Amino acid sequence: MNRYAVAIDASKRVRWEIDRDVIRGREFDFSRKFLPDSLALIERFGHLNAEGRRLASQIQGRTYANMFGLVERFIGAKMLDVSREHWLGDQKALEALVRFTDEELKHQELFRRLEAMMAVQMPAGYAFLPEPNGVANAVLGKSTWSVLGLTCLIELFTQAHYRASIEPDANLSPLWKDVFLFHWKEEAQHAILDELEWRREHEKLDAAARDRAVDDLIALAGAVDGLLQIQAKSDAEYFNAIAGMRPAAEVQRTEEAFLAAYRWQYIVSGVREPRFGAILASLTTVAQRERIGAALTPIIASVGSIELRMAA
Repeated sequence: MNRYAVAIDASKRVRWEIDRDVIRGREFDFSRKFLPDSLALIERFGHLNAEGRRLASQIQGRTYANMFGLVERFIGAKMLDVSREHWLGDQKALEALVRFTDEELKHQELFRRLEAMMAVQMPAGYAFLPEPNGVANAVLGKSTWSVLGLTCLIELFTQAHYRASIEPDANLSPLWKDVFLFHWKEEAQHAILDELEWRREHEKLDAAARDRAVDDLIALAGAVDGLLQIQAKSDAEYFNAIAGMRPAAEVQRTEEAFLAAYRWQYIVSGVREPRFGAILASLTTVAQRERIGAALTPIIASVGSIELRMAA
């Protein structure tokens, strides 16, 4: 079976358009949550009342959409880059990657539209601080092996988030939930292509290059965590500005809760995703995995022993 052809067939079958299929003239329902409790780590916001927890979910949901718009900037560019190796070769592979890039460009437009809509409906003061082109340039400066590894991680946790938490939760804003339904439909075949291209790149490298690529992957994970710390602080400040004067200890708890949630969403839930673990194990040595584990241990420990679970 040609897995590139499988991805093409899936792309054709689930193809959707932003206005016709997703937005459909609707607005966000701010009487409801955006992110489900298990994904938002809402238990970490136990010091807040129900209204405060709903607001924390909505702020996280806004950042969640912006974060995907951010990462799809470098993902699309990298897929265009690796597609050149198929230009005069496997035309199924080329078509699959061109479709992949086209869909990522559409997703970026969708998330820009959503941010504009939320900016009108939510109080002023929110800021998404990472700059997409600057982040993309930094990421793309790393080895292709490491960028494909990070991409695979992202697109696998996207699948896990939707299936385990977003899909079964009936209490989310319908438009926000539909955005990630349609996003999930196209990301499913992207994850197939990520793995194929990551393995293909792996076969081109010698042992020394693979070892350097592992260091790059560790560096990328650290850079992601740095962005999460900055955005968590900004989002906590936005929350506190809306929610009004609060005791200093409560303000600190809110910032810590945002950071734990973001580390869970964008790093830990992906690392714990079984398919990603299996792929990584097949492409690395025991010593390399130990290096990766040592680098991630402080981040994982800060989140705690939770699992991605189905919504109630």
